[in-house]
Amino acid sequence: MRIRLSLLIFFVIPTLSACGFAPVYGTHKQNNETPAPQIVFNDIAIAIIPDREGQYLRNALIDRLYSQGEPINPRYTLRVAPINEKIYDFDITQDSEATRRQLRLNSVMVLINNETKQAILSREITAIASNNILESEFSTLVTEQNARDNALDDLARQIERQLALYFK
Repeated sequence: MRIRLSLLIFFVIPTLSACGFAPVYGTHKQNNETPAPQIVFNDIAIAIIPDREGQYLRNALIDRLYSQGEPINPRYTLRVAPINEKIYDFDITQDSEATRRQLRLNSVMVLINNETKQAILSREITAIASNNILESEFSTLVTEQNARDNALDDLARQIERQLALYFK
């Protein structure tokens, strides 16, 4: 059994490079140039996103996308629709009290080419987080805010990944 496994690994792993597999952010061994998505990220302006959650998401995107500061003459503009938030209570006790809460954040991201004013990428993004409902109201508010921030960070990661995959 071990011989078969080692033979399989020996013959299958080298073929992965022939199938077009390439890292999104990594550099290629032939040329040690900067990864393409990072260069393009510096040409994307991030439009204002309404509400407090939108401000948090925009700041997270600025931290993730800009390695050289905000662009002066951006080739693209990223627009994110207002974030739709829904809260669901579950894990109901016999006394009809919820002990757990789920938070769903939905939005739509659109990447616009500033030259043609056409949308070149549009994706719906969703993040889900949950928190416990505790006896202390303050503790519940803190855990709910932490869950919201984690969900917004997840939205930022999803947007970054979608942009990287598009430009790769």
